[in-house]
Amino acid sequence: MPKTDLTAQAARLAKRLEAIPSAILAEVRPALVQSAEDLAQTARALAPDDEGDLRASIVVTGPGQMTPAYAEGGGKRTAGENQALVTVGNPEQRHGHLVEFGTEPHQNKGLFEGTQHPGTEAQPFLLPATRLTQDRTKRRIGRAISRAVRNAAKERSDA
Repeated sequence: MPKTDLTAQAARLAKRLEAIPSAILAEVRPALVQSAEDLAQTARALAPDDEGDLRASIVVTGPGQMTPAYAEGGGKRTAGENQALVTVGNPEQRHGHLVEFGTEPHQNKGLFEGTQHPGTEAQPFLLPATRLTQDRTKRRIGRAISRAVRNAAKERSDA
């Protein structure tokens, strides 16, 4: 029985395992971005259209890209390599969360200090869009992962 070099086998296995995630990720990214585009399109359709600025501020940020200013907690964020982000807001439109969740009655400050704001009713658009698209998103990404794993396994067996 020939002697096997376990260190060499372990190194080859480690190299294969490192290669699989990047190959799978590369094949899954289009499904992530397409799913984010579907979510954004659905959110735009559900968003109130008073002046159109809210709908226009709903954008998709692809893997490795930077979100628009004010879209992520008042700042910018870089999407991870396995993320596609849907954000609402830009420097001119910063009230998406107030539309989505509504506001309580409160005393105004600033220009209208001392006056009473009656509050606003919630007009949800992003969370309902998420619920409407989540099953299709899971199926799309699941198919992409399965296809990527099959392709990676086929490439390994051909090598």
